[in-house]
Amino acid sequence: MTAPVRFPRFYVTAPAPCPYLPGRQERKVFTELSGSDSDALNDALGRIGFRRSQTVAYRPSCAGCNSCVSVRVVASEFKPSKSQARTIARNTDLVATACRPWSTVEQFELLQTYLASRHPGGGMSAMDEMDYADMVEQTPVTSYVIEYREPSDGDTPGRLVGACLTDRQNDGLSMIYSFYDPHHETRSGLGNYIILDHIQRSAGAGLSYVYLGYWIEGSSRMQYKVRYRPLERLGADGWERFDADRQGSLIASVAASPSRAVEGDGLSKDNIVDQRSLQPSGPFAPDSVPQN
Repeated sequence: MTAPVRFPRFYVTAPAPCPYLPGRQERKVFTELSGSDSDALNDALGRIGFRRSQTVAYRPSCAGCNSCVSVRVVASEFKPSKSQARTIARNTDLVATACRPWSTVEQFELLQTYLASRHPGGGMSAMDEMDYADMVEQTPVTSYVIEYREPSDGDTPGRLVGACLTDRQNDGLSMIYSFYDPHHETRSGLGNYIILDHIQRSAGAGLSYVYLGYWIEGSSRMQYKVRYRPLERLGADGWERFDADRQGSLIASVAASPSRAVEGDGLSKDNIVDQRSLQPSGPFAPDSVPQN
């Protein structure tokens, strides 16, 4: 008898310096996404904390550390805060279009502007057009590039001010990578707006969640994710809501230190990995992967 779905083979990377917590080592467990069952496998893995990067699904598997916590917004119950409502109102004229996962020069130029401002010298700053095309187009699952443009003048499409590579899963949208114009003359909060639009888009499609990747307490680049309520985190017993008081305290901390939290910084870099770093050091051993 042939199994209806091929059971994936998992590998673990060699330890490397953690990009988020100084002095710590990171490693990842990963598997390949390929074939006709890719969507189903990506969906199943997404529910247990894996993220997709091109044709690979991965999650942290760090010895002695479980700081990376998968988080998702409950889109079906989301109600914007006053500041989020203002962000929506300020950008409601933007035209959002879900495009096929095909890279364009316009997108790449916007990405370069974004990286130069938000992540100068980062691992993605050396990305060329071919690297960007690989990031967008090498997808074995249902994916889109959602573009955000200013209104058209009637003859040509409006100015591209933001974009997000997004996966469609059975229960929600998974934001793989977003970027935007960080120097726009009149618009602020574009990164937050892209997340808010995904929440509205997910709820409108009858989907329950928006997956934001990993949240790390103590990493300033990740703190913007706690602003969205209700928020769930993946723990040893499955998905659970953030305690309302605890989340309120975290939000207040972010508001008190705005210089430490990059506004909606394209979901940080936790959702994109250098494919060259995913070299297996050995097969996956179940007891080597800590629970979140």
